[in-house]
Amino acid sequence: MILEVTDLKKYFPMHTSGLVHRAADPVRAVDGISFSVRKGETLGLVGESGCGKSTAGRTMLQLLPPTGGTIRYQGKDITNVQGKELRRLRTEMQMVFQDPYGSLNPRQTVGTIIAAPFRIQGITPEGGIKAEVQSLMKRVGLNPEHYNRFPHEFSGGQRQRIGIARAVALRPKLIVCDEPVSALDVSIQAQVVNLLEDLQDEFELTYVFVAHDLAVVRHISDRVAVMYLGKIMEMGSRQDLYENPLHPYTQALLSAVPIPDPRRENKRERILLTGDLPSPINPPSGCVFHTRCPRFREELSESERTRCTTEAPVIQVENGHQVACHFAGPPKVEVF
Repeated sequence: MILEVTDLKKYFPMHTSGLVHRAADPVRAVDGISFSVRKGETLGLVGESGCGKSTAGRTMLQLLPPTGGTIRYQGKDITNVQGKELRRLRTEMQMVFQDPYGSLNPRQTVGTIIAAPFRIQGITPEGGIKAEVQSLMKRVGLNPEHYNRFPHEFSGGQRQRIGIARAVALRPKLIVCDEPVSALDVSIQAQVVNLLEDLQDEFELTYVFVAHDLAVVRHISDRVAVMYLGKIMEMGSRQDLYENPLHPYTQALLSAVPIPDPRRENKRERILLTGDLPSPINPPSGCVFHTRCPRFREELSESERTRCTTEAPVIQVENGHQVACHFAGPPKVEVF
């Protein structure tokens, strides 16, 4: 395993307003998730906005210090690394950010932006930094002659390619992609996803692909983990999760993905989630999903509901398919 995350937590402290500031309950953005990633594979991390998936990605790379749990990279505990050791890890672990506009310094040229990893790490590639940067630009589909242009002279898709070139400059082994196509036009999304796949094959990269678009995740991922309110609800291979979803939350998400067949699309029934997403400051007791769960609302007896509201589900594993639900099972309607 190239990456092993065990019981990872990331809480953000809160304080009461007023004349006297007192500590309040923290925001539990990531609340005890565990998973591993094999070398060369892509793990998709999906869920609604606010579920903690982006925070989890940043915490894995030490862009945010973890509140609890352990992070192991190639068998070594890197949970609390700092200073020179953390800088060295940056050559092997990189990130592609969601916003192609905000992640690039508007005062720097594209050449300076892509060359930053070499300067920071004190590395001079064979042939010089400029030649290497122009080679990277060509590899990601940019014109090397635009080396001295500024980010505002490029489209959104081109800016994301600049960010990808910067991320792969030092030939890292692990890249966290934080919704890299969500800010792009649909016509450009496929091009960027295909570029990421080509680079993965060429440089033997491992991806943690954070996204909310389940269709994109199905295309690029080998395994998929579904997050809700800071916890993993279900995780399994792409085939298992899309063809046999067992958690009611996964089933609801899949039922919202359009099917490119008008006859099937018009006939199938949506699984609707009622209510708003609970606050991560004060998550529900027991199973955090029970307040919006259609199975809890429509199918369970009173005693079964009591179990959901008082007892947190233990992750059940069958043939590598993990699900955190007391009453997991296949959906009663076609979802995908």
